[in-house]
Amino acid sequence: MQDKQLVVIGGGAAGFFCAINAAKMHPGLQVILVEKGSKLLSKVKVSGGGRCNVTHACFSIAELIKNYPRGAAFLKNAFHQFYTKHTIEWFEERGIALKTESDGRMFPVSNTSQSIIDCLLNEANKYKVQILMNAEVSNLAALNGKQFTLELKNGRTIIADYVCIACGGYPKSVQFEWLTKLGHTFIPPVPSLFTFNMPKHTITSLMGITVQDVNVKIAGTKLQQKGPLLITHWGLSGPAILKLSAWGARELAERNYECTISINWLSAFNENSLLEKMRQLRFEIASQKVMNRNPFGLPARLWEYFLQQSGISNEIRWADLPSKEQNILIKILCAQELKVKGKTTFKEEFVTAGGIQLSEIDFNTMQSKLIPGLYFAGEIMDIDGVTGGFNFQNAWTSGWIAAKSMGVE
Repeated sequence: MQDKQLVVIGGGAAGFFCAINAAKMHPGLQVILVEKGSKLLSKVKVSGGGRCNVTHACFSIAELIKNYPRGAAFLKNAFHQFYTKHTIEWFEERGIALKTESDGRMFPVSNTSQSIIDCLLNEANKYKVQILMNAEVSNLAALNGKQFTLELKNGRTIIADYVCIACGGYPKSVQFEWLTKLGHTFIPPVPSLFTFNMPKHTITSLMGITVQDVNVKIAGTKLQQKGPLLITHWGLSGPAILKLSAWGARELAERNYECTISINWLSAFNENSLLEKMRQLRFEIASQKVMNRNPFGLPARLWEYFLQQSGISNEIRWADLPSKEQNILIKILCAQELKVKGKTTFKEEFVTAGGIQLSEIDFNTMQSKLIPGLYFAGEIMDIDGVTGGFNFQNAWTSGWIAAKSMGVE
C-alpha cells in the first residue's frame, strides 16, 4: 500500500490500537490520529483504579461473549480473528506481561496503567503515527466513493483514503448527527455500568461493607445477577449491581431508574432451606447469643443490622429466638426488598449502551457496509460489555481487525 492516508478519529484504546497496527501492517500507509481533547488514552489511564484492566482471562469465545449485553453475536465472529489470547501475546511481545487476579481480571504485572500507555505511545512513535490533539472533527464527507474529507473545528481540512471512527460511546443522540449525515443509523444511547441509589435508606450507614456472593433480582423482570456486592454511602455497587445495570440498561432507563430489587444475601440458601438451617442452629448453638454467633460468615456490622431490622434483641439466645422474628430475619436474608431511586456513574467506567447499528458493519473487517473505506472500532458501535476488562477487549479486537482490513480490496 503506497501513498495512502488513514485518519483515525479518537485517541482512546480502540483508536490507538487501530492506528498503530495499521501503520505496522501497511508500511506505505500514512496514519494520522485525531483526538478532540487534550488527553490521550484517558480511560486506559484511570481504568482499574489506575492499573488498567487490559482484558479478562476467558479463553472460550462461547463464554467470553456471555459478558456482552449488546453485540455478542457480532463479536463471536470477530473474536475468531483476535481475542483474549492474542491481546496477551500482543502486549507480551512488546515487553508488557499481564497477570490474572482471582476474579479473572488481567492487569499489567507492573500494576500501573502507565505501562500500557507507554507501550502504545512507543508503538505510535516507532511506526510514525502522526497525532493531532485538540482536533475535533466538525464534518466528515465521502468524496466520489474513494476518499474522505475531514473538516476540523480549528479550520484544518484533511483528505483521507480510509477513516476509522473510534471516538468512544456518545451519551447523547445529537452527538451522532455527523455520522447520520453519512447515511448510518444508530441505536439511541443510554447509560450502562452504574450503581443503584437508595436515598436516605438506613443500609447506607454500612457503607464500605462487601458481601462476596449475593444474588440480586429486579422485581417484575427476568433480570438477575450474582456476585460481590458493595454497600456505598449512596446505595449499592459492586460487580453484581454493575452487571445488573448493564443487562438492564434499556429497561432501567425506561423506568427512569426507579425499581424494586430483591437481594438474597446468602445465595446458597432459599427461604425453605434457611428455615431448616435455623432450626438446626437452635439446637447446635442453643446457649449462644444470636448477636455474638453469626453462622453465615456475613460481616459483623451487617449481621447486627439485620438483627435490628428483624427486631431481635442483643441478649436473645439461639434457643429462645421467637418464630416471628426468626421468619422476618429469614425473609431479609433471602429476599430483602429495597427501592432504587436513581443511579450514579461507576467511577471512570462510563459506558453507553447504543451506537452505530451493527447490521451496517461487516464483522470480518469492521468496514461500513454503506461506505467503502469507512471503518468503526470500539464503543461507537452498539457493543458494550460488563465490567472486568470486556470493553477493552472489544476495543483491541475491533481496532486490530479494522487495521488489518485496510487496503484489502
